[in-house]
Amino acid sequence: MKVLLAEDERDLSNAICRVLKMNKYDVDAAYDGEEALDKMYDNDYDILILDVMMPKKDGFTVVKELREEGNNIPVLILTARSEIEDKVLGLDYGADDYLTKPFAIKELLARIRSLMRRNSEVSEAYEIGNTHLNHDTFELQAKGKVRLTSKEYQMMEYLIRNKNSLVSTEKLMDAIWSFDSEAEINVVWAYISALRKKLVEVGSEYTIKAVRGVGYQLALAEKK
Repeated sequence: MKVLLAEDERDLSNAICRVLKMNKYDVDAAYDGEEALDKMYDNDYDILILDVMMPKKDGFTVVKELREEGNNIPVLILTARSEIEDKVLGLDYGADDYLTKPFAIKELLARIRSLMRRNSEVSEAYEIGNTHLNHDTFELQAKGKVRLTSKEYQMMEYLIRNKNSLVSTEKLMDAIWSFDSEAEINVVWAYISALRKKLVEVGSEYTIKAVRGVGYQLALAEKK
């Protein structure tokens, strides 16, 4: 699941990003409203977490512009404001939910799960060919099924979401291990190898193709 977090308080942004990554989310950060809109135009996100008080363009303006352009991404607004009028304004502009600062991380995670359950298109992001990735159980399933570790799940989800692109080792490191300063780049190869074996084990039509010096991509496996 790919998340865009637009929050100008960098310490708070870093803390939220770290927690989301530890909970299997692929997260990008933006620090003002204009940057958030630029990232929205250039990427395919599943949910937008949006602070209200940001430089250049505030959260209300961002969600209003997105809705005027027909973008229906689920939007969770973060606000330090407690006045009911501000919350109503955000919802009127097109936000799906709001959370008032300070908030508990468990509540943030629960709000994200709730919004994604409302999004009828979310399941499409976890399928490729005959292969399905279950977000709730960590299971990789085709003709058979096997349970993945947390890191294997994160890597498989990232590869499915970027199935039309070559993904570099550096991008995988940043998306999955960026909060772990002790992780070494060769850990990517170890997890790629493990996922290949599990794709074969479940009878998937796909494998993970390596292009030397460029990166990895899901590709149809050669028939034997």
